[in-house]
Amino acid sequence: MTTLDRSTPAISTSIALEGVNVELGGKNILEDISLSIEHGEFIALVGASGGGKSTLLRVIAGLIRPKSGQVRVADAPAFVFQDYRLLPWRTALGNVKLPRQIQKQPRGLEPAEALKQTGMQDFGAFYPYQLSGGMRARVAIARALAQSSDIMLMDEPFAALDALVRERFNVELKHLHDKSGRTTVFVTHSIREAVFLADRVVVLKNGRLEAVVDTRAEGRITAYTDGLEARLRDLLGQGDSTRLQGGTVRKAIPWELWASLALIIVVLLIWQGVAVQMANPFLLPSPLEVMTSLVQNFKMLFSALLVTLETALTGLFFGTLIGMVLGYVLGRSVWLERILSPFLIASQNTPTVILDPLLLNYLGFTFLPGVMVTVIICFYPILVSTTVGLREVEREYQELFRTLGASSWQRLQLLELPGALPVVLGGLRLGVNLSLIGSVVWEFVNPNVQGIGLAVTQAQVHYHMETAFAAVFLLILSGCAGYGLLTWLERLALRHRGQN
Repeated sequence: MTTLDRSTPAISTSIALEGVNVELGGKNILEDISLSIEHGEFIALVGASGGGKSTLLRVIAGLIRPKSGQVRVADAPAFVFQDYRLLPWRTALGNVKLPRQIQKQPRGLEPAEALKQTGMQDFGAFYPYQLSGGMRARVAIARALAQSSDIMLMDEPFAALDALVRERFNVELKHLHDKSGRTTVFVTHSIREAVFLADRVVVLKNGRLEAVVDTRAEGRITAYTDGLEARLRDLLGQGDSTRLQGGTVRKAIPWELWASLALIIVVLLIWQGVAVQMANPFLLPSPLEVMTSLVQNFKMLFSALLVTLETALTGLFFGTLIGMVLGYVLGRSVWLERILSPFLIASQNTPTVILDPLLLNYLGFTFLPGVMVTVIICFYPILVSTTVGLREVEREYQELFRTLGASSWQRLQLLELPGALPVVLGGLRLGVNLSLIGSVVWEFVNPNVQGIGLAVTQAQVHYHMETAFAAVFLLILSGCAGYGLLTWLERLALRHRGQN
């Protein structure tokens, strides 16, 4: 019988475990664990890899439900993960503010004060990719201090740090614990670290509680201070964590821009040469003739473009809305994706030129059929990118939000949408171009729509090929502008993660 109780187990007890057994994948991970942790006590968990230390921490946090036994915890714990799990799109201060945004309880430290206590007050505006491992550890601890909890769980937060920095962090953590008085359970592989920090050291071996050693009498006084180790530390100096120098975002190189411009000029020159050689403007007008026609007919072509854009943008809006909502549902439900996949694939395999006349028969010469065609043709890449983006949000972040008690809406708003945004923007870039294609195809079928499609058709009928090319050129510029805007937004989102 498993009992989970978040009420206070006793007046002076913060955590009480009685006969806890955990089975994962058919294997016993923890067996008959009984442990009582007093309020304000610092407990270190040590043992070999795979001995159940992190599992026990997750049982206390409520992330793993034991097979049997009782778990009583006085307060929802704050969790400092080994990999820190800082959201890459939020600054250091933004990450520390996360618990308050979710829990909306003022019991924890103010975020700015939490950063100050961990020595990170000058780096609140920096993103995680700009910080070293030691600084990220400080931010993760600050986030836990800002959480409304009297219990802190720490899963090897200093494992990735070098020896000198780790030694200094141990001293700082000891002082921080003495100041805050929070009940702390700390997982480590270092016996020296455990002896120095903990009031009691809990030894786990093969999933069983092997021993509980009281170390408060001497360990926290003598560790790091005697013998050859102390002498070496004095010679090496004090370890510290430093900010990563320089950004990792690669900016556009001037020669790349000039190379693109040069390629465009070469293509135009080849086009001009071929057109002059053919000397037949009815088949291939020269670039100069196209530009001249564009200037002369700009007002008419621009008005036609606005009509096309109205259909395209309306369809893109509803296609994006449908694609994101359905993509979110499918991203959350694999079985529903399997059921709906045949219908979704069929919607993309049906040629638009077949759908257009059918919609024309059913809905008439109105604005609605054109929007529907555009929605059908552009929603699918947005759906796929949303589904993939949501599934790429790492499970570790989901675990973090579970420890914070986040609701489904808070996960969507603060984790899933920001996390999936770069992938969704990639699908939206494709959707922009497809929406223009869908609206133009509709205009070829419906002669009542005075858009770019009709302008091209009329120009061809009157053998004004330079005007037809000018209309297509204007449409291409519109697509490039939309694509460029979304590319800029995507790079802006990735810039906060140290990517280009």
